[in-house]
Amino acid sequence: MPAPITHRYLGIQGRGTIALPADVRRRLHLDEQGAQLEMTERADGVIELRAALPVPAEQRWFWTERWQEREHEVDDHVAADRVTLHESTEDFLDHLDELDSE
Repeated sequence: MPAPITHRYLGIQGRGTIALPADVRRRLHLDEQGAQLEMTERADGVIELRAALPVPAEQRWFWTERWQEREHEVDDHVAADRVTLHESTEDFLDHLDELDSE
């Protein structure tokens, strides 16, 4: 069932700032870091606003602080040439077995 259409008036503050109601921000995830609104100005004078999250919700885990710390650790290892390349999956699994036995 589609969400009901709601109608509200929003005040425009100095410099064109518009405050969206808290319930709308929460429901559309606009209270999250990096959230944006896409604005379309139509020829008939209607201004449309759409929630635009730069990262799809199901991929947000990748951008968490902890995950990004780990990504930087990997980048550091690659930059320092502390990586091992394997010719096959079997070689990789053998290498893991060797590490496990150390």
